[in-house]
Parts: sequence; C-alpha cells; structure tokens
Amino acid sequence: MQNCAEHKALQIDVGSLLRQRLPRLYGWLPRVAVRWVERTIHQDELNELLRAVGNRTGVAAADAALSHMGIKLNVSGLEHLPKGRRLALVSNHPLGGLDGLALISIMGHYFGPDSIRFMVNDLLMAVEPLRCLFLPVNKYGRQSRTGAGMIENEWAGGRQMLTFPAGLCSRMRPDGSIHDLPWRKSFVTHAVASHRDVVPIYFNARNSCFFYRLAKFRERIGLKFNVEMIYLPSEMLKLRGATLNISIGKPVAWSSLDAAHPAQEAQRLCDMAYALGTTI
Repeated sequence: MQNCAEHKALQIDVGSLLRQRLPRLYGWLPRVAVRWVERTIHQDELNELLRAVGNRTGVAAADAALSHMGIKLNVSGLEHLPKGRRLALVSNHPLGGLDGLALISIMGHYFGPDSIRFMVNDLLMAVEPLRCLFLPVNKYGRQSRTGAGMIENEWAGGRQMLTFPAGLCSRMRPDGSIHDLPWRKSFVTHAVASHRDVVPIYFNARNSCFFYRLAKFRERIGLKFNVEMIYLPSEMLKLRGATLNISIGKPVAWSSLDAAHPAQEAQRLCDMAYALGTTI
C-alpha cells in the first residue's frame, strides 16, 4: 500500500486520458464529444479542487478538499466511539463523494490519520491523494488473490475499518424516499471473524432530483451502465458551502451478530443507521 507521505499533484485531462487509454476510440470520437465530457464532469473545477489539495495525502487531502468547497460537518455521537477498540464503521452512502471525504476527515482526526482504512470500489484507486487510505474491492469481477489477502490482513489488523456497504450511492424509492441499495453482507462476516463491534452511521443528505430521475430512466430502458454516475462531480459541486449532518450510533457487539445469517444482519444494521436519521 502506498505511503501517505508520497504523492504527486494530480490533474484531470479527459482528452489525454482517452488518447492514451483508448486511442482507437479517441481517433474517431468528435472533439465536441470530448468537450461535452469535460464540461459534464466539470474538469476545470475539479482541477481547481485538486490544485487546492496539492501534494497532500490521506486525511490532510480530505480536509483540504472539504475546506476548499466550504463544507462544514455537524457531527453528533462521537462520544459513542470507544478508543482502543477495533471497529467496523458502516454508513449510508447518499452522495457518492463528499460523504466519503467527510468520513475520512471525522474518523482520521478522531482515531489518528494512519489509523483508518476505507474499503472502496477499485476504480477509486485512481484518486491518488486518498489511495494510501483505500482498500480496493473489485465490484465488477473476481477479487484478485493479492487484493483479497490485503483486505483480510487489514480486518485482522489494528486499524479502524470504514465502508459503505451499499457500494453505490443511494437511489430514490418508488415512494420518493432516498435510500441505499441493499447493504452487502461481507462486512458482517469480516466483523464477526475479526471480533470488531459495528458502528452504524447516518448522513442526512441527498443528491438532486435530476440525478435520481436519470437513474430511474436508465433502469426503465434496461441500460445496465450507471450513466448517472458521470454526473456525480456536478452533484458534489452543487453542495459547495453546505453543512453535512452526520449521526454516529452506538457500537453493536460483534458477538450479538448472527454469523449464520449475515445478509439479515446487514439489513438490521442498515435499519439502525437510518433510524439515526430521526434523531437529527
């Protein structure tokens, strides 16, 4: 795993990325299409954010990004977090970006900047300023033996483990409520095996109606590619200057979890996280 002290400033260049990684596609792709992607992902504004982060890494990088965007964190329940105990910190995932930065900042300051690891989609390993905190999970194929071993070692180790069990950010339900996709059960299995109590966390936040409508339209026409994800940078930037309200619940003892039915326990812990929303 990369050392958090080693990092080169990152900039995004969609045109160069396509030219290097997909030269044939770039050859026939109209330049107007490249410019559309650049505008849609807000390339210039993301690069401004990355310049503000500079060569910082880990918790310092998350702090710099939140500061640049003027994000304030209103956290309740920090007193529920016991120091000196290994925990699994599990949260709903309403935003797709800022919630991750917020968790890194909160838990990094509480437990120490090198005392946390975050299980993430392996595609996020491209985010170099945060790579040193990330544990890559292959969500679209088989996990490599090396990757699986790294994950097992971290769960067995002494750092606090952070994860969004839903994997993808929240979607709108038919009744109009915003809710995570079903929480995956693997964190329950890991928590029981490593004797880690589980702490449910709730973010009282959401993306725009446009994001959810696009996701529904994509599902309606049977498109499997999550095209709405390309708008997540726009969704993040819309929240500049916002205050995020986060509620941290009490630890659930690992010994109280039914290891024989991890999917049911994952749902129970998800329900506990969302119940925290009624206290905000």
